[in-house]
Amino acid sequence: MDKSLITVTSPVLPDLGELNEYLKKIWDAKWITNGGQFHQELEKALAEYLCVPFISLFTNGTLPLITALQAMRITGEVITTPYSFVATTHAIWWNGCKPVFVDVLPETGCIDPNKIEAAITPKTTAIMPVPVYGKPCDMEAIQTIADKYGLKVIYDAAHAFGVKVNGVSPCAEGDMATLSFHATKVFNTVEGGALICHDEATKKRIDYLKNFGISDETTVIAPGINSKMDEVRSAIGLINLKHVDECIEARHQVAIKYREALCNVEGVTFWDDMPGVKHNYSYFPIFINAKKYGEMRDELYFRMKASNVLGRRYFYPLISSFSTYRSLPSASPENLPVATRMANEVICLPMHHQLKDEDILRVLELVVK
Repeated sequence: MDKSLITVTSPVLPDLGELNEYLKKIWDAKWITNGGQFHQELEKALAEYLCVPFISLFTNGTLPLITALQAMRITGEVITTPYSFVATTHAIWWNGCKPVFVDVLPETGCIDPNKIEAAITPKTTAIMPVPVYGKPCDMEAIQTIADKYGLKVIYDAAHAFGVKVNGVSPCAEGDMATLSFHATKVFNTVEGGALICHDEATKKRIDYLKNFGISDETTVIAPGINSKMDEVRSAIGLINLKHVDECIEARHQVAIKYREALCNVEGVTFWDDMPGVKHNYSYFPIFINAKKYGEMRDELYFRMKASNVLGRRYFYPLISSFSTYRSLPSASPENLPVATRMANEVICLPMHHQLKDEDILRVLELVVK
């Protein structure tokens, strides 16, 4: 039996010859960070690709979350989802705010708008939804609630690169949105991220905050941090952006094969594409109903691992179950029945642009017993 490792994801890597051409320009210019040529070019190229007005690059995907809350001067309580990567809630905590968890929708894994209003208190200042696995949130319903109560909306859109809803990117919604360009993402700069906003004044404030709060040689206007993207990663981003659409289509073909093979497997469910949505196929989560499937999710996970096929229990455990947050009233599992069930049933199958047919077959042979 072929025991070569099948990873849950694989980074898009630039051609070394093309990368060396960019590196030579960086070496010749001797300008390797602090808003160099490629940093500026990538901001412009990404704004055009995503159809957003202003975008600011960061050195990873967590720092734009932290900076978004700072830039909007968010205080008090922030309503968010427990079904996400921990960075979502950590960013709230690092800003001295209190995360308030609400449950998610079973059909998308995104925050349930019908549960948001009941969680609003006089201390609530913002909502931080997450388009989970690139599945868009109910953005219209969320914005209606935010407008009604005077709340800000910041999307942690780490998974939503290239996604469009009726031709519009989720990154263009809300007051701000953030992206992650980590190596595991559809589009990567090895490590990296971005913060999207809607006006030039806010973009300028963000750029100050990511550069120590410095506005000129002698003026510091705010207690900023150092979170700028360097020229090398900006160059990698410019190259990878040329190939991201073909990589997304390769993922799409993997998703088609998975769905065809799994559609009649008892105890295994997954999500189909949503009407009017251009997906990025960043993940392929399946959910295991142990009673119907005849095996617990973790049993499948470890059986796959023993065969050198790496799935990912993503997101498990829930953020609300971690020691920092589990004492919060909103973190009670009774408050989060859908998210709790999903966390206990989910496993993301290998999904990336380099999966071969024989790799897909090996994965499916393990899942389809």
